Amino acid sequence: MLGYVTAEGRGAADRLLAELAQSLHARGWPLAGVVQINRETRPDRLCDMDLRVLGHAHSLRISQDLGPHSKGCRLDPLGLESAVGLVDADLDRRPALLIINKFGKSEVEGRGFRHVIGKALSEGIPVLTAVNRHNLDGFLAYSADMAQPIAPDHAALLAWCEQTCAARLA
Repeated sequence: MLGYVTAEGRGAADRLLAELAQSLHARGWPLAGVVQINRETRPDRLCDMDLRVLGHAHSLRISQDLGPHSKGCRLDPLGLESAVGLVDADLDRRPALLIINKFGKSEVEGRGFRHVIGKALSEGIPVLTAVNRHNLDGFLAYSADMAQPIAPDHAALLAWCEQTCAARLA
C-alpha cells in the first residue's frame, strides 16, 4: 500500500501529484497529505516552494532565500516540520489516501514525513509519494520491498489509487 512515482523533469512529479489530488478531491475522496506548488519568481532566482496541505485552506512555504551565491539546501526545516505536524494530526480523520509530495533527503535521513508515512502504513492507510533518482536507494531501503512503482502519468496514478483504496471508500 505504498506507491511511488519517479518522473523526469523539474517539477514534473509535483505537478502530477497536485493534479491527482485535485481529481480525487473533486470525486469526494477524503485525503490527507501535501502537494508541492513551485512558484517561479524571477529568471535569476530559484522558484519558491510551497506545500499545499490537503484539506486545509492554506499553504506553507518550505523554501528559504539564501542569497544569489549560496550553494546550500534551500529547504526551510521549520516550514517542513509545520506541515508534518498538520498532516500527522490529519491522520486521525482516517483518510482514504495519504499523499506526500516526495520522499526526499530529509526522509532518507529519518526526518520530514518519514514517521507520518510509517504511521499511515501501520494504520492501513495507503500512501502515495514521489521519489527522485537520487533518493531512490534510500527510499527502497526504507520501504523494505513494500513499495510499488507507478508509471508517471495521471491515468496510471488514478488506477493505482482506485485499486488500492477501493476497500477504504466502500
